[in-house]
Amino acid sequence: MILYGASGHAKVVLDICLKNDIPIKFVLDDNEEIMTLLGLKVSHQYSSEIFKNNKMIISIGNNIIRKKITERVNAIYGMAIHPSSVIDKTVTIGKGSVVMANAVINSSSVIGEHCIINTSSSVDHDCFIGNFAHISPKATLCGGVHVGEGTHVGAGAIVLPNVKVGNWCVIGAGTVVLKDVDDHSKLVGNPGIKI
Repeated sequence: MILYGASGHAKVVLDICLKNDIPIKFVLDDNEEIMTLLGLKVSHQYSSEIFKNNKMIISIGNNIIRKKITERVNAIYGMAIHPSSVIDKTVTIGKGSVVMANAVINSSSVIGEHCIINTSSSVDHDCFIGNFAHISPKATLCGGVHVGEGTHVGAGAIVLPNVKVGNWCVIGAGTVVLKDVDDHSKLVGNPGIKI
């Protein structure tokens, strides 16, 4: 596996790969000041050749940056799923996505490409998570929730059943989302209000 990104998020993705006996062949980062990641050498130069026969995960937490990298790097994308996660057999998970420790994804949910389902988050039945979205630690999506592309649901946030959260939204930590949210909105509080 190739990891593109060598920051804090990459450390967790690296740990998941190692727990699944997936060898890390290459760590890449555009920041030339980052030299190592948990003892692995970080490279700053690459060519399309390194992507031909190896799967890659973009191990960067920022949703916009993950999308921009997919637009300029032609790669085969893998997944990283922590062995302690609980994922129903009817769940679909897109390429490039990461599911972290103790996350739960229940029946008939669809996780898009290059998503982060973070530590101890809960995605209940029949949810849809758009590409490049991030469901933060201990966030809860009740049944039938739709989360749009690039949306970040903050730590400990709760989205009530059948609510639709638009594209590229930010749901603040601890926010309780009671009703549908328009694209490009920012919500905070309990109940969640737009700011």
